[in-house]
Amino acid sequence: MRRIQIIVNNGAGTGQAHRVWNETQRLLRGYKIKYVAHTTRYPGHATKLAEKISSMKDDDPIYLIVVGGDGTINEVLNGIADFDRVRLGVIPTGSGNDFGRNLKLPKTPKESLKQICASIRKDQRGEELYRIDLGQVSWEGCEKPRIFGISAGLGLDALVCKKALHSRLKQVLNRFHLGKLTYLALTVQSLFTMETANAKVITEHGGFILPKMIFAAAMNLPAEGGGVPMAPEASPEDGRLSLSSASGIAKWQTFFLLPFLVAAKQERINGFNIREENGFRVLLDKPMVLHADGEYCGDVTRVEFRCLEKRLWLLHEKEGD
Repeated sequence: MRRIQIIVNNGAGTGQAHRVWNETQRLLRGYKIKYVAHTTRYPGHATKLAEKISSMKDDDPIYLIVVGGDGTINEVLNGIADFDRVRLGVIPTGSGNDFGRNLKLPKTPKESLKQICASIRKDQRGEELYRIDLGQVSWEGCEKPRIFGISAGLGLDALVCKKALHSRLKQVLNRFHLGKLTYLALTVQSLFTMETANAKVITEHGGFILPKMIFAAAMNLPAEGGGVPMAPEASPEDGRLSLSSASGIAKWQTFFLLPFLVAAKQERINGFNIREENGFRVLLDKPMVLHADGEYCGDVTRVEFRCLEKRLWLLHEKEGD
C-alpha cells in the first residue's frame, strides 16, 4: 500500500483531538500502514499542506486523510491542487462534524481506518470509489473562489458561524461535549439583532425576489450548524445545490418557527423556501455576512454559488453499499 499522507489538527473539537490522533497512530502502527503526518500550526496551514501534498510530481493516486473537524476539512478542500488524483479520508475530531454526519461516515478512528483501507484496496484494483459534488462560492473582491463541502450562506447562518468562531460559550459547552448547542444559542441571540436585506436571486431558469431576507444557504449536504436540516433533501450526487432561504417573516415570528426548521418541516411555512439549481447568483441591497463551511468570508452584496459536480473522491463507502 502506498504511503498515506495525513493532515492532523490537534486543536480541533472538544479537546479530544489529541486522544483521537493518539488512537489513530496506535492503529496505524498495528496495521503496519506507512504514513507521513503533517500537523497544522496556524489557521490556513492545512490549505498549504494540502496544496503541497496534492502537487507531488508523479501520476499515482494520492491517499490523504484529514484528522480534524469541519474547518480543517474545508481548509484541505481549498488546498487540493488536483482533485483527479486525490482520494480523501476523514477521521473526525471536531465539535460539529457536519461533513461526516451528513455522509454517514464512521465516528471512530478504528471504523474510519477500516473503511479507508478497504477503499484504498478497492481503488488499487481499479474499482470505482464513492464520488461526491462540492460547492464553490465567489463574491465581489474575492481573490479566489472558495470551495465548500457542506454549505455556504448569507445572513443569519453566516452571522452565527462568524460568532461561533470566537465564542466563549462554544469553548465552555465543548468541555461538556455540548458544542452543538452553541449554534442554537447564537441563532436565538442573533435573530433579534441582525439586519435583513432585500435580495434578487438569478438562476439559469429565471429569477426571484427574497424581500427582507433573513438567510440564504446554498446546501451541498442536508444539514449544517451542528445538524440543523436546512435542506433535508439535498444530495451531494445530483449536480445541484439546494438554496434554503427565509424571507418576509417578522423576526418575532421566526423565533417561534425555529422548531419547524430544526424538525425539517420548514417547507410548510410561508417565507421558507428551498430551490434546487446548478448555481445561484444573489444580489443584495446591503451587505450581509457570508460563510463557507462555517468559515467567515466577508460582508458582501454580490455572491455566486456553483455546484462542482462529482469533484471529490472519498475513501469511504456510500451508505448502503
